Amino acid sequence: MEAMKAKDTARLSALRNAKKYIIEAKTAGPEVAELPDADVLKIISKLAKQGTDSAAVFAQRNRKDLADEELAQVAVYQEFLPKQLTDEELTAELKSIIAEVGAASMKEMGKVMGIASKRLAGRADGKEISAKVKELLA
Repeated sequence: MEAMKAKDTARLSALRNAKKYIIEAKTAGPEVAELPDADVLKIISKLAKQGTDSAAVFAQRNRKDLADEELAQVAVYQEFLPKQLTDEELTAELKSIIAEVGAASMKEMGKVMGIASKRLAGRADGKEISAKVKELLA
């Protein structure tokens, strides 16, 4: 309502888009009274990533107006996501997971990635996690 009253079209569009995907997720599977927070975070994270990718494509094609619109929506999505880990924090978390699993080589990357993906979901991108695990195990 606040976005409508303020005529903030980017925020309004982002919120409506997120609401649409959340409702679709609720009705897609077995009937659920309420979607778990983890699922909602996955949806919002996916929308933020898609928006960032779209903005990059628009910027490449010299459509700054569309890129700015996408980035404004991504900023709205970021408000609802947990704070992303810094590079140092990610390294520390992954080192503790590697020590916990007892991984010593690249052969055990799957074990580390399984735990890391679950534990760091929403706080770090999967590509970043994978790259850092490869670096630490190499």
